[in-house]
Amino acid sequence: MPKISVIIPLFNKQRHIFRTLESALAQTGDFEIIVVNDGSTDGSQHEVQKFSDPRIRYFKTENKGVSAARNLGISKSQGVIIAFLDADDLWLPAHLHNLERLYSDFPEAGLLCTNYARYYAADIKKAPRFIGLPEFPWRGVVPDFFQSSYIDRMAWTSAVGIPRKVLDEVGNFDEAITLGAGEDLDLWIRTAIRYPVAFDSEISAYHNLSADNRMSLTYTKKRAFALLDQFSTEEKTNRSLKRFLDLYRAEFALKMKLADDERCRFYIRQLDPKNLSVKTKLLLSLPAFVLRPMYRFKKFLESKNVEVSAYH
Repeated sequence: MPKISVIIPLFNKQRHIFRTLESALAQTGDFEIIVVNDGSTDGSQHEVQKFSDPRIRYFKTENKGVSAARNLGISKSQGVIIAFLDADDLWLPAHLHNLERLYSDFPEAGLLCTNYARYYAADIKKAPRFIGLPEFPWRGVVPDFFQSSYIDRMAWTSAVGIPRKVLDEVGNFDEAITLGAGEDLDLWIRTAIRYPVAFDSEISAYHNLSADNRMSLTYTKKRAFALLDQFSTEEKTNRSLKRFLDLYRAEFALKMKLADDERCRFYIRQLDPKNLSVKTKLLLSLPAFVLRPMYRFKKFLESKNVEVSAYH
């Protein structure tokens, strides 16, 4: 029985999956890789079948969404630690070793997070910023996971592991939430409310922002976003959780406003304006026809590797 199970959901990532699998197979230790092809219509399956490594287990289903694909992978897995890797992201060789060390050294932790970098090109990588942590290099239990994630999310899907026993308690991914609409965020919150979070500051994963087939605002109205209202009781007594949730409510509201989606009002009603920056409040007050050219300019700047945030 492997120590770690790696779950890779796959949908139309023909150009990336081979390199992603190479980075996973370069890990040390005892692990299995479970690839769940979620109804791909390109040559993704062919790329996976180029590998004959017995550590790879391949499953193919009709398209049901990323959460269903990850949950199927979890159900087929055998490891005591479940690690996640998106089909276009990359790992450095020490990634699974670092996750296993966190699991061994901090057995009380329910969420195991390693540091990551945003990958724009081979020579352009940017590290995230976290609040309230000791000076790097550092590894340990995070004092306040939600506060640390105000600027950048500490738990990034391709840099996270969860002990199987924890998933058995908090549950798997919510299949009612669609891709890019908080399906992973929901699980990390459920876990971090109940368990400590362990973190290793060594960068061992790359979030690939140069990949194709990425989500756009075009499909916002068709996506089912995490409501975040299931945490209403906890946020009343946890100020850092409340602010963390409000930052995401503002993000979801802005996306919906850009798409002329009236659901934006649902999130705005739950917001405490004191938890938002002046810039965020200003953007939320603007009409969609003003926001859209600003959004296009933001995307242009990002294409030139200039990061612009609406939330801090």
